[in-house]
Amino acid sequence: MWKSYSRYAKVLLRAAPLAGIFMVAATAFAQDRLPPIPLDKQTEAQKKASAEYKELRKTELVGPPWSVILRSPEWVVPALEMRLHVQQHPVLGNKLTEFAILIAAREWTNNYEFNAHANAALQAGLSKETIAAIVEGRRPDRMAEDEELIYDFCAELQHNKSVSDATYARALAKFGEAGVVEAANIEGYYVYLSMVMNTARSPLPGGVKPPLAPFPK
Repeated sequence: MWKSYSRYAKVLLRAAPLAGIFMVAATAFAQDRLPPIPLDKQTEAQKKASAEYKELRKTELVGPPWSVILRSPEWVVPALEMRLHVQQHPVLGNKLTEFAILIAAREWTNNYEFNAHANAALQAGLSKETIAAIVEGRRPDRMAEDEELIYDFCAELQHNKSVSDATYARALAKFGEAGVVEAANIEGYYVYLSMVMNTARSPLPGGVKPPLAPFPK
C-alpha cells in the first residue's frame, strides 16, 4: 500500500500545488460529527469523567480525542492513563516512541495525532527526512538501527496484522520483552485514538493545514 501511495503522492506533487493536496485531505474530514460537549449539556457521568481528567492531567478536557471519548465517559480515565504512560514513562525512549506514533497515525491518515506528534518527534531526534518519508507513505532511507527496527516492527504489525519471527527476534534482542510489548501497545493505542477521531472527523486546530493526504483507494 505504501509504495503505491508514494507514486500517487509524486503525481499529485507534479500536478497540483501543495495547497491542493491539503484540500484533498481536509475534504475527507470536513464535518466534525462529535464536537466538544458544553459543560451545561454534559451528563453527571460526563462531568465526573471531565473532573477526573482534569485531576490527572492538570488541564481541562476541551478537545479531541478526549471530547469524543467523553460520549462513553467510563473510557476517559483508562484511555488517559495509557496516554500518560506513553508521555511520562517511555520504555523505548522519546524518539522511538514518537516514531511509532507517527507510523500509526500515517497508517490511519489521522492528521490530528500526526500534527500533534511530528514536532515532538523532531525535537526528540527523528530527522525531518524520516518524517517526510512517513508523510509520503514510504520506508525512510538512512535510518539508524533502532529506528529501522521500530519501523519494520510497526509496519509489519500494521500491514500484516502480525510480526515475523525474524523481525520479532531482532526487536527482542534490541529492546527486550518490555520494549516489544511497548511497541505493540503504542501501535494499538494510537490506532484506537485514530479510529475514534476518524469516526468523529475531528478537525485540526484552527489554521493548521493537514500534513497527510489520504491513501489512494
